Amino acid sequence: MTRDVNQGPNETQAGRGTSDTAAEGAAAHPLRFGYGTNGLADLRLDDALALLADLGYDGVGLTLDHMHLDPLADDLAARTRRVARRLDALGLGVTVETGARYVLDPRRKHGPSLLDPDPEDRARRTDLLLRAVGVAADLGAHAVHCFSGVTPAGTDEDTAWKRLAESLAPVLDAAATAGVPLAVEPEPGHLLSTLADFHTLRRTLGDPEPLGLTLDIGHCQCLEPLPPADCVRAAAPWLRHVQIEDMRRGVHEHLPFGDGEIDCPPVLEALAATGYRGLTVVELPRHSHAGPHFAERSLPFLRRAAPASPSRTNRSGEPSATH
Repeated sequence: MTRDVNQGPNETQAGRGTSDTAAEGAAAHPLRFGYGTNGLADLRLDDALALLADLGYDGVGLTLDHMHLDPLADDLAARTRRVARRLDALGLGVTVETGARYVLDPRRKHGPSLLDPDPEDRARRTDLLLRAVGVAADLGAHAVHCFSGVTPAGTDEDTAWKRLAESLAPVLDAAATAGVPLAVEPEPGHLLSTLADFHTLRRTLGDPEPLGLTLDIGHCQCLEPLPPADCVRAAAPWLRHVQIEDMRRGVHEHLPFGDGEIDCPPVLEALAATGYRGLTVVELPRHSHAGPHFAERSLPFLRRAAPASPSRTNRSGEPSATH
């Protein structure tokens, strides 16, 4: 069983936080690191992007939310174009994430979901994902992230899987048209919580080409039967997006690097070996109160843990030809 707990910042977290150090590390390995805006929720989006570029990140995991490119506000297309120009000017790649807590309902965390009993509620979540696909295409993002949601009380598992498949069908059609993969994340406590569950969805939908996987390394440590590095290797053919943080076994708590149990070098070595060239995004959504602090310290940690490579990859945001 997993549990969610809050965690404050560890001000003694080790790490070299200078842009020069980050730039030196970037030239030494094939992986491309980003930081999630859900961990910078107290910053304006433009300030968050500038911070990440200054620190030497390769990109950003952009969560569509009321404070960061609100997907429900007016003039979404125009606002998206402005963000696209800003990303290009800063040299940042991007993936679009859809895990905002209250963007659709101010009273229900992550509500409504793709599994809700009310078809109109499910349609609202599907519409959000369709908007996210459009935003991702306009930004040149390498993937759109989503998750299934928690199975509602009184809903049997077969019904939940049917709702999930039906709700995602139009999103996958839109993703195919846009040429942007939809990367579903196994999330502890959700209907789709494990890699095995991802394959259940994949088979249910007939293995559609646009359907890929978001692999959260912490979630692997939390509840997968395989060690995180083995999870990376097992997930490689479907890998479209990666999130990373530290975590402990059996506890769904996103931790700064060094505060959990994950041995990062083998994980990053396995990831580099897959040929994955999308972003690997630091996921610390409960640390926004000290977001710049953790953004500064996370990148040097990852650079030191990453395998060496003779040449630096670009920031285009494109996944590899095979993955």
